Amino acid sequence: AMENGNGERPKIVVLDDWENALHDLVDWQTLKRHADVDIHSQALRGVQLEQAVADASVLVLLRERTPVDAQLIAAMPRLKRIVCTGARNRTLDAQAAQAAGITIVHTRGGPSKASTCELTWALILAAKQRLMDVALRTDRRQWRPAQTWLAPTLAGKCLGVIGLGDIGQRVAAVGRAFGMDVVAWSPHMTAERAAAHGATSVPLPELLQTCDVVSLHLVPSPPTRGLLDAQKLALMPPHSILVNTSRAELIDTPALVHALQSGRPGFCALDVYDDEPLPQDHPLLSLPNVLLTPHLGFVCQEVMTAFAEDVQRHLVEYLGLPAD
Repeated sequence: AMENGNGERPKIVVLDDWENALHDLVDWQTLKRHADVDIHSQALRGVQLEQAVADASVLVLLRERTPVDAQLIAAMPRLKRIVCTGARNRTLDAQAAQAAGITIVHTRGGPSKASTCELTWALILAAKQRLMDVALRTDRRQWRPAQTWLAPTLAGKCLGVIGLGDIGQRVAAVGRAFGMDVVAWSPHMTAERAAAHGATSVPLPELLQTCDVVSLHLVPSPPTRGLLDAQKLALMPPHSILVNTSRAELIDTPALVHALQSGRPGFCALDVYDDEPLPQDHPLLSLPNVLLTPHLGFVCQEVMTAFAEDVQRHLVEYLGLPAD
């Protein structure tokens, strides 16, 4: 096994294994014969985080749950390798890591585009049915709430897809399967590109004014950060549903809270937030017209299995063990 310069056993630190997926799916027994292993299942910040990673030789990051900046890298003098789950990590300062002589490796992404599309539709369907308000439970004695919600059908309604990349295309196809008219906008959308995916290209204000459901599927860039601000949110009609399974920074969150309080849009379903985990006193949590999920877009059995297999391969290689 490789050793740190001072002859100690290497230490592997896993951050943010919130689902205990890496804990359960990686063969740690073999690795623990050759290295010390710490797996953290809760989000760590500040001093707790620095203490947890101080002696790490290898850091395993579950997606972008903990940003790794130059300051944190400087607090890990023994670090030789960072294993990122997924093909990209936007919250890791790769330049600072490379300057410190740290190797960065990645795992496969797995079918996260499929899982994100599926979650998007789970949110759309739950929101339009108000499933969370009508689902039967032991602590809810009424067969129906006093004010019965009359859910709209999606057939014949308009779906606005903001961003027609791999995930946006899948979401659009499902909308068409439900009999929806699909319109699309992105900074570089063309009529031809939209038409190729069964959608019509429209200007963003028109999309927001006319769509019953609006779903975001953009990678944030300077022109799209804070894309949905107070002015744009005010264009959405009172019956509309806004869904974001993409990135929190596409929406101005304080403006969104205000917009939802005034009922335009009428409902919002979110999977991504400016701070994750979402603080327990966040104003979004006290709104009646929201459905909030804890960043589950990429989280599924097949994605976590791909992450675990590749994390194991990278750690076996780092420790100089024979591959299976």
